[in-house]
Amino acid sequence: MKKTLLILLCFPFFLFAQDSQKRMKKKLDNQSKYETINIKDKIPAIETELKSVKETWFSLESMKAQNGLIVIFTCNTCPFVVMWEDRYKLIEKLARENNLGLAYVNSNYKKRDGDDSFEEMKKHAKKMQYSYPYLLDEKSRLANAFGAKTTPHIFLFNSADELVYKGAIDDNHKDINQVKRFYLKDAIKQLTTGKTVFPSETEPVGCSIKRYNP
Repeated sequence: MKKTLLILLCFPFFLFAQDSQKRMKKKLDNQSKYETINIKDKIPAIETELKSVKETWFSLESMKAQNGLIVIFTCNTCPFVVMWEDRYKLIEKLARENNLGLAYVNSNYKKRDGDDSFEEMKKHAKKMQYSYPYLLDEKSRLANAFGAKTTPHIFLFNSADELVYKGAIDDNHKDINQVKRFYLKDAIKQLTTGKTVFPSETEPVGCSIKRYNP
């Protein structure tokens, strides 16, 4: 009798655990079916035009500068973005000083009625004083083409439109004062001085992109 009662008491927890595993697997499958582009790959969907928070349209082709382009997949409220966003101004400064284009891209389709609506994007860009375009990737087409996984996820391209770095901004999202390796800054310096970018890949850390799935 006690054994039967124990089984009955444990059964709801078993069902909950199974359901959680299924949801986690579905989320991982959703992310993994879009393979991240490789080093030396060309800029994907380069001619696709996206609307900026200033109601103007840009393609990545139009945003390139003499030495290349930085693409940052980002959003408004992901805790990792919030913690890393104090580095966005540094990245903008690096882009200007090194003649690189820069695009902020929001691909969070499933949050368009909330935190990542176009109106909230406008407010966020104004609050954070972005000096480069913040683009609405309406149905996650750019994120899917890149195989972007997280917010943030960084992609750096050279003047030949080839990917030379992908991954995280640096090695400490929690505290800029504790950063030991500023991956993107180092990659930019190596790129603009003609050196081989190393490391060319780091693990992106952040919230999963809430992408559109037809």
